[in-house]
Amino acid sequence: MNHRTERVGNLIQQELGKLIQREIEFPGALVTITDVVIDKKMEGAKVMVSVLPKNKTAEALDLLDKSAAHLQHLLLKKINIKPMPRIKFEIDFGAENAAAIEKLLTEEGSSESDSH
Repeated sequence: MNHRTERVGNLIQQELGKLIQREIEFPGALVTITDVVIDKKMEGAKVMVSVLPKNKTAEALDLLDKSAAHLQHLLLKKINIKPMPRIKFEIDFGAENAAAIEKLLTEEGSSESDSH
């Protein structure tokens, strides 16, 4: 990622995070933007989100997808970037995967100490 796409990604992440908090209500869920990846041509922005609790993920992603055009419009008014990358939401399973790996390692470590 070049410097401009990285700066634009960070700016979109900050502003979109504020817009999502203000514009969308997620009943019983906490939604966080974990990363924004801009493609080389600045046409698309992959917005990675984390949802807690995990069982609210599909519902939250559906709300985000339905609100994408509205959020895109508000973002364009907030940030004057030409071209404004089209946002697409995706679930970031990174933290969840890290927690699962840590749990496995902890379990393996305790089973090794049990056998000694």
